[in-house]
Amino acid sequence: MENNNETAVTNDAEKNSPEERSIWWRLLYMVLFTILYSVAEVVLVAVVVFQFIVLLVFKKPNDRLLTFGQSLSTYVYQILSFLTFNSETHPYPFAPWPKGTPEQNDDND
Repeated sequence: MENNNETAVTNDAEKNSPEERSIWWRLLYMVLFTILYSVAEVVLVAVVVFQFIVLLVFKKPNDRLLTFGQSLSTYVYQILSFLTFNSETHPYPFAPWPKGTPEQNDDND
């Protein structure tokens, strides 16, 4: 009978292990970053449309939109890397906003 109690205690301890809690925390982060990814998609489409309009009107792209579009694209890349388990680094807002290309931001990983 004592063996069953030890097994029950061991199973309870395993359920509350750091690895178990870490997995659930990762799930919460994944839900959060999935929502942020959806928002970033909408913003990215707006940037693309606005940049095209600027190009039609002024015959050249807006430099500030180019820079923001690059950093937003890198942010989306960071989110997708985290969601697909290719990175353990949490993207913005848990890290600085990315600047430049993903290769330039890989130092944080």
